[in-house]
Amino acid sequence: MGESEDPPAGTPEGGPSGGEDEYRSVVFDESFVRAARLQEFSAQERMADHARAVRPRPTPHRGLSRQALVLVVLIALAFGTAIYMGVRHPYPSPQAKRPEPLRMTVIPLAPRGSVPGSTKVADLFAHSPAAQFPVGAAGVNLPAVRRTAHFSDSQVRAALATARDYLVESSLDPDTLGGGSPGAVRLLVDPEQLGQFDRSFAHPAADERHAPTGWLVRFDPTKAALADKRARVHGTLRIAEADRNALEVTSDHTFVYALRPAREDGGKASLFTVRRELRFRFDRDDLRMHRAELLVSAAQAGPLSCGDDAANQLRPLLAGQRAKAGGPAGTDPYETGRATALCGSLAASAQPSPPSL
Repeated sequence: MGESEDPPAGTPEGGPSGGEDEYRSVVFDESFVRAARLQEFSAQERMADHARAVRPRPTPHRGLSRQALVLVVLIALAFGTAIYMGVRHPYPSPQAKRPEPLRMTVIPLAPRGSVPGSTKVADLFAHSPAAQFPVGAAGVNLPAVRRTAHFSDSQVRAALATARDYLVESSLDPDTLGGGSPGAVRLLVDPEQLGQFDRSFAHPAADERHAPTGWLVRFDPTKAALADKRARVHGTLRIAEADRNALEVTSDHTFVYALRPAREDGGKASLFTVRRELRFRFDRDDLRMHRAELLVSAAQAGPLSCGDDAANQLRPLLAGQRAKAGGPAGTDPYETGRATALCGSLAASAQPSPPSL
């Protein structure tokens, strides 16, 4: 009997024997092929169990490759980190200082005698200390503009220009002086101070916080009117850095007005003098928006009577009039919330010289 690996009909004639045939495992004779069992799969078997004859090619990946995706993520993280560090850097910038309420003082100056007057306004100015003062806005001159450590030339110029505009609108505009709307002045005030500004005009008070005459110059229209709209002005503007975030401008100007009695065109005119010292503060938003924060307003005005209230409107003593007897209004030290009444004496040298009138 043949071995298990022999072909069904035995070893073929003339063929190599046993272990001498190195190709024995791969050589099949005719009897082996005839004895092989053939089986063909049915159509259903081919569809269900039989593997597909053709292997599908993998679909090419049409999106970003993994390397490209990782690169995009890294770039996004780098940009995000840069933006975060720009906003939250370890050296935070100082916060803008919140505007403080304006502190204001108005001191009436009472004449020692009667107020000099004349029908010729030019004579009044010519024989007064204001004879050489420039007329109107020409007297509010800007100093030389120089950059500071933290502000450019244009920013310094903007601060000075805004301070000048405030002085012109609040001290020289005829409508403002006549007791008209303070709207033009209001536009130049820092928004954080508008509440104080509006309360000052809605509810005037001599409390160093809410006096309209601390914000601007205005006369009682029932008592006095401008005899000449061209006031005389002389003074200075100075600018310096308050800190790295703000500029401060200090103004010191003397304004001289020619007044006459209200509704009396033919009456004598007289001079009225106001010295205003203002201190402005400008942060970068103020410089850009053409507005100012007022820190201090100090005014000396006369001729006035010491007993008259100068907080809401100025009630000038006109030609031929004298100050009321007595000093300033009484001060009650037990009443809180009110400033001490102040009054000064108007020197004779501050008035037009009588012999020329």
